[in-house]
Amino acid sequence: MKERERIRQRLTASPRVAASIVTAVRAQVPAYAVLDGSRLHEVRAIAAWALERMLELWATDGALTPADLRRFRGIAAARAADGRPVQAVLRAYRVAATVLTDEVAAAAPAPDAADAFAFVRMALTTLDLLSEEMVTAYTAASEDLAGDRDRALRLLLDDLIAGRHASLGALTDRAAQLGRQLPDPYCLLVAEPVEADGPPVTQEAALGLLAALDGPGHDATALATVRASRLVLLLPAAAGAAAAEALRERALRGCAITGESQDRIAVAYRLAADALDTAPAHAHHPARVLTDGDAQVLALLGGRPAAAPERISRLILGPLVQPGRGPLLEALTSYLDTGSANAAARSLGLHPQSLRYRLRRIADLTLRDPRDPWQRLTLDIARTIGH
Repeated sequence: MKERERIRQRLTASPRVAASIVTAVRAQVPAYAVLDGSRLHEVRAIAAWALERMLELWATDGALTPADLRRFRGIAAARAADGRPVQAVLRAYRVAATVLTDEVAAAAPAPDAADAFAFVRMALTTLDLLSEEMVTAYTAASEDLAGDRDRALRLLLDDLIAGRHASLGALTDRAAQLGRQLPDPYCLLVAEPVEADGPPVTQEAALGLLAALDGPGHDATALATVRASRLVLLLPAAAGAAAAEALRERALRGCAITGESQDRIAVAYRLAADALDTAPAHAHHPARVLTDGDAQVLALLGGRPAAAPERISRLILGPLVQPGRGPLLEALTSYLDTGSANAAARSLGLHPQSLRYRLRRIADLTLRDPRDPWQRLTLDIARTIGH
């Protein structure tokens, strides 16, 4: 027993052993070869714990405790949630046991048959017991997810917009298990009733809006949930184009964010929710929804952490700063400075009709009408920051 304890201490003291286990698992189990970031960090942590626990059981002639089994069941449930096949998980443990057997043999200067037999018996018994527990837990978790798919999809979006995930990869796997593919690029739409006594905010209302916006294929990509008094939809970016009409028909108003990356969906939600919290009444218009540019301007005015002033000019002016659009940007600047089309035309030596034509082109290109008070403010802030 003293020799076992010596070997246990030697192997657990070296980070090389756990690293060797992870390397072997990734080399022999394809489902683990593609892991990265936080998921790989989790595998390393589990490997280190399992290594220490198995050596302790061998050194003391012990057996898995109820606490050990609870932990293995929790690991299995987590793998069911992120979509990693249970067969791959169990194979990873078998590979780990093989590597550990080789390490124990190499660490023993004079192999003792009784110790070697005790280790093999412990490893087989442990693998048999944890396999049964993990398969049971994995199956139960999978059935729970599949049995309440709508709830699981709603919880998936809840976790996305709250930032409750270890990595985007884990949530991508989780979505795939539920038959969804997270849209990329995406539109995150947050909507609320125009009037306080407007239509009820329910999951059914969210799903109805989802179907109207994403069409017959919405089952493949889009997600919907409810947060407080608001509907939240994650859509393919192209589906957001129909948002204004769909919201108007349902007496809703909203903010659609399309410029954030997939790993910043929680940031997109915060921007949209804050925009609806702070936008003045005249910022809302039946023919349009608030967008990234509006949300960034409101975040800037409110001094919110999500504000990105360096992006505002690009988001709002966009096409006007492209080559060949100088006369339009000049017309916009003059109009904002003078306050009227006639005065702007005089300052530029143009006919008023020519100036008005340029204003219409600006509205077409930027989807912002300089004659609208709110949109004029956003254009003014964008050109000021741009200068």
